[in-house]
Amino acid sequence: MKKLRDMDLRSAWVIAVASVAVSMVIAAMAGLTTALPEIALATGADSGEMTWIMDGYTLALAALLLPAGALGDRLGRREVLIAGLVIFGVASLVSVWCTDPASMITARAACGVGAALIMPTTLSLITTGVPADKRELGISIWAAVVGAGAIFGILGTGVLLEFFSWESIFLMFAAVAATILVLSLTIATSKDPDPGRFDAAGALTSVAAVTVFIFGLVEAPHLGWTAPLVLVCLIGGIGLMVAFYVAEARNPSPLLDVNLFRNRAFAAGSFSVLVQFFLSFGLFVVFLQQVQLIFGYSPLKSAVALMPIVVGVAATAPFATLAVVRWNALRLFLTLGITAGGIGVLVLGLFDYDEYWQLLIPMMAFAIGLGLSGAPSTAAIMTNTPQDNQGVGSAVNDTARELGAAIGIAISGSIMAAGFDARIGGTADRAHEEITELGRQAAAAGDPGVAQEAARQADVVAEHVRQSLAEALAVADGMREQAPGVAATIVDGAREAWTGPMGQAYLVVGIVTLVGAAVLAWLTPNRVSALEADGDVAVEAEPEAGAELIAVAVQDGVYAVQDGKELDGPSGSADHTPANVTRNTNS
Repeated sequence: MKKLRDMDLRSAWVIAVASVAVSMVIAAMAGLTTALPEIALATGADSGEMTWIMDGYTLALAALLLPAGALGDRLGRREVLIAGLVIFGVASLVSVWCTDPASMITARAACGVGAALIMPTTLSLITTGVPADKRELGISIWAAVVGAGAIFGILGTGVLLEFFSWESIFLMFAAVAATILVLSLTIATSKDPDPGRFDAAGALTSVAAVTVFIFGLVEAPHLGWTAPLVLVCLIGGIGLMVAFYVAEARNPSPLLDVNLFRNRAFAAGSFSVLVQFFLSFGLFVVFLQQVQLIFGYSPLKSAVALMPIVVGVAATAPFATLAVVRWNALRLFLTLGITAGGIGVLVLGLFDYDEYWQLLIPMMAFAIGLGLSGAPSTAAIMTNTPQDNQGVGSAVNDTARELGAAIGIAISGSIMAAGFDARIGGTADRAHEEITELGRQAAAAGDPGVAQEAARQADVVAEHVRQSLAEALAVADGMREQAPGVAATIVDGAREAWTGPMGQAYLVVGIVTLVGAAVLAWLTPNRVSALEADGDVAVEAEPEAGAELIAVAVQDGVYAVQDGKELDGPSGSADHTPANVTRNTNS
């Protein structure tokens, strides 16, 4: 609290502007899950295309974050932020006029390009524009906003959908982007004074690796995990990641200094962030459709149903941030948090729930898990990133988030889409037969023209029932007065076809998360900083003649730092010095 009271207005304003900008990016990714059923009806998207409407944004965002972070370090972080806001706002406006799945997916991908320029610059503006003694607080606020941004994005879109159509969501995002653009003109910019040559080959390889891998994940449940295209994408994506790592390790001016991952705190923080967002968005995609389409909630009511998560995160996160630093308990909090979240989602898939209140206990386990692991993970990344490369460090943090979100959406969304497609055929056929039979009965009663019309209507109804659960329920609602028996057949069959894959998606997301928790228990050091982090750091020397002297083993070299200045070190390795070395001498 003392740090918060002592913060100067300039630093507070930088944190506020950056936090609002990043909350918009997260809200644009999460908020659309609330409107997905309405967008599917308006554009005619099937269950697979609904997954791509979500993942088109997250895929573009995840694939471009590393190059975008490097551009911010080179061209100026505020300038890249402004460019991203322009692209984001224009793409949001274009989305209003999309009437088919292909154009909507394209517009969402363009929005993701703008978001990729926005997101890494927000955190790097904080880490370079806020004094060192307030930086951890700034990072904590930023991380808390990111965690809550998804929920408030869902709540905001729910409010809009209560009174307006789905187009209002994109108009809101365009207006918010324009507002933030004006506010960003009031903050100072920063950049790396000696960035070196831009690593174009590394940028292209990183973009290709993420794009190819995520494409394979999204299409696997539809085409089959052993389909040639899927295998080529998954194996090729992993191969490109390995090639990127090897090339960057040898590059004198890399896009990403992959040696940073030799620091266990940095590596554990990055992996923890990836798992957290995999878990979060794997949950959101399933949960919001569950409460809307199974429980019958309105978009607003379904958004409010997520608010206990905000309460759990808000109650836990401040304690976690303080406790990790005070007790040197990074390993405990990351492992415990990810485990709690994984168990919460796993329990959602193990049992059938008829009432909302039954969901509260597993939801709170998920929320507490995010609160325990969120801010400490980001602090571990940024504390161990060199000061001049904060844009790239921020991009690593953000890439882990978006890659985790994209994988979570792809896995849970694709499991539900493929499972629904495999199960809905019988219901569509039964509805077709029942409508045809009604036509025959009408023809036998002396109205022969009805039989032909019924046959045509049966084909149309069966086609729409196969599209998605949202379309199936909309068709049933339209037939409720005309043919209540057919409507009941469609509703019961469609919901049954969806609930099985829903449970499977929860189970897969929960199990993968628990595996991630086991990896973190092995990988994570106790301390957030590199200083004395389980072998990453040597010993602290006694100061001589009032000077602060400390020897720190960083990756492949040893640096002597006296009075905040580097005295000597391995040739060409100066960029590996953590930004927090001087600050940590007094910790």
